[in-house]
Amino acid sequence: MTRAGTLAALSAARGHPAVVYFYPKDGTPGCTREACAFRDAFTKYESRRVTIFGVSHNSKESHRQFRADHALPFVLVADEDGAAARAYGVSSVLGMASRVTFLVGGDGRILRVWPDVDPGVNADEVLAAVDLAESVGAEVLP
Repeated sequence: MTRAGTLAALSAARGHPAVVYFYPKDGTPGCTREACAFRDAFTKYESRRVTIFGVSHNSKESHRQFRADHALPFVLVADEDGAAARAYGVSSVLGMASRVTFLVGGDGRILRVWPDVDPGVNADEVLAAVDLAESVGAEVLP
């Protein structure tokens, strides 16, 4: 969903990299830390034309409140039925998505995956990978 509650699509970021990060639940300490880290680095991502999508099984209303409570400037996707998580191969435990981050290239291909990330440093790690890809012109990162 977008800020206005409409549908969000990765294809809208076509031509530019995107971060798709799955997280368990709005408002929990680790998920809040991770979202706020992406928020705090948002201008750096924006200057590199990287779109950020946070995805969890929470509802649109839960996402609306979470975004408002923490001034999150990026899209949160309400994956209530788990379809997006399944499409990315992200497991769910007790109705919550595992914490996994994907860097998607402008052509839609996955460039790198961070399974079981540390929510406090994930945003910086992904940004470093974006910079590396830009500096070496890499299409696929290790």
